[in-house]
Amino acid sequence: MSGLSNVTGRIAAAVDKAGRAAADVELIAVSKVQPISRVEAILDEGHRVFGENRVQEAQGKWPALRERYDGITLHLIGPLQTNKIKPAFDVFDVIQTLDRDRLARKIATEAQERGRCPDLYVQVNTGEEAQKAGIAPDEADAFIVKCREEYELPVIGVMAIPPADEPPVPHFDLLADIAHRNGLTGISMGMSADFETAIAYGATSVRVGSALFGARDPSAITSV
Repeated sequence: MSGLSNVTGRIAAAVDKAGRAAADVELIAVSKVQPISRVEAILDEGHRVFGENRVQEAQGKWPALRERYDGITLHLIGPLQTNKIKPAFDVFDVIQTLDRDRLARKIATEAQERGRCPDLYVQVNTGEEAQKAGIAPDEADAFIVKCREEYELPVIGVMAIPPADEPPVPHFDLLADIAHRNGLTGISMGMSADFETAIAYGATSVRVGSALFGARDPSAITSV
């Protein structure tokens, strides 16, 4: 059984156990720091939704792959620097890491100039970890309102990465609550170690890397 078959089977079982519809949960294959051959193998199996952490890596990998494979949707799931907004617009369909006012303003300016904008998720730092990106939970509601109403940005969801050394459930609960009270349909949470739990607590997309691709091998990264 391939990694993709294994993960999609586990997602289906978790969705069924939670009493949800299969279409409720999207698998984002996290292809950061993965050799092109592994990415192509997943593409050849028919999967089309991927996540990358760095704009530069995505620029070197995905334009050529998109020439060969139709229907790819690419999510930015790593921090976005304001000087990378233009190339991020060029390569990503969804940006999941909107987390501060200055970034929101810059994205709004770029969107106005282009007449379009990727779908956006607000990243919430549910553990309030100093070393981690994300808006503080108690500031999330006001930030979401400002992004949608003042900047007119297409914020459709929220994303979080719970602290590695804490049980994830309280963080999943917190993120889902923020989404629901703000009328957001996208809840991006859960990774290789805990995506089944995330599904039980309302995830609409899960970001899975090592369970799909195996251990990362940075030395094998090459552009297409």
